[in-house]
Amino acid sequence: MPLILSSEAQMVRDTAHAFFKERAPITALRKLRDSNDPDGLSRALWREMAELGWTGFLVPEDHGGTDFGVLGLAQVMEAAGRTLAASALVSTALVGASLLAMAGSDDQKAEHLPPLVAGERLFALAFEEGSRHQPYRIAVAATKQGAAYRLSGQKVFVLDGHVADVLIVAARTSGARDDRDGITLFLVPGDAPGVTRQRTIMIDSRNAAQIRFDNVSAEVLGRVGGGADVLDRLLDRARACLAAEMLGSAAEAFERTVQYLKDRKQFGVAIGSFQALKHRAAQMFCEVEVTRSAVVAACSALDENANDASALAVLAKGKANDTLDLCGNEGVQMHGGIGMTDEHEIGFFMKRARVARATFGDTAFCRDRYAALLGY
Repeated sequence: MPLILSSEAQMVRDTAHAFFKERAPITALRKLRDSNDPDGLSRALWREMAELGWTGFLVPEDHGGTDFGVLGLAQVMEAAGRTLAASALVSTALVGASLLAMAGSDDQKAEHLPPLVAGERLFALAFEEGSRHQPYRIAVAATKQGAAYRLSGQKVFVLDGHVADVLIVAARTSGARDDRDGITLFLVPGDAPGVTRQRTIMIDSRNAAQIRFDNVSAEVLGRVGGGADVLDRLLDRARACLAAEMLGSAAEAFERTVQYLKDRKQFGVAIGSFQALKHRAAQMFCEVEVTRSAVVAACSALDENANDASALAVLAKGKANDTLDLCGNEGVQMHGGIGMTDEHEIGFFMKRARVARATFGDTAFCRDRYAALLGY
């Protein structure tokens, strides 16, 4: 498997880097936070991303997408990670598009994918129910009433849940709370009767929500009782692409720190000349490059439907967790006192690391799943 990008992927990467640097710098995230923006993202910016075609990278051509693949979307995610851009890339272009393409009926795809690609409809996956990532721990109940299903229960940490036009909900149609079997996916309008959404303000200033369902009418997405199979495939993609975003954030934090080491003077010399700081910067560089290889390998394997794609995806996420933690922490420490202030942007990377690490599996989860996939 070549760990290099095609000319098309390189073009996407370069375009995305220029776009986010100009249109969504960290000052834009700060503005959304400080103004208490009710959406927590720019819908105008999202429509611009749609015009560039990024929303359709995982959507079949028959429904308005380009089917460019996971590796292509990962280039956009990495660029977004460099500026910590608040967008619906994860919730909609990655998760929503993947689930609809994987499990949707022809009618569901025709109804939802074209407006998704056009940037006109936002999606959110509601599946977490506890303080840690446990994808099969589903207690929200789906009760069949005639030909329809009704959902009751509560979800937490729903990315972009408070602004989503359509919720994709994992609920239990049979089995016990932690059983893999018996999970079913459902489509629910975000403003459906019985849906209560409460926005969660997270430390990284990004969107999440707690959502309660009180006897809510829902439409089945995919096969009844077969939701776990779809979730597994979806989470492989989600982990690899989020790892790409985290790679971008780690690389940016590293580069900003190195520049500071060159600029900051102590005792008449740049502090980057001190051997101890050289060693720490060298470790950051090595970890970023290893993570880059892991991300490219995982995304390429997913596009090729390789047998080891799941293992590579969870490996990439686990590695990205540790690398962004390292670069975020070291960036703040090596910037000294200024790094601890809100006025300086380096601290934003450390905050993003805390939330991204918990999303789709922290390092302990990733190691456990990797071992299980390898038969241990």
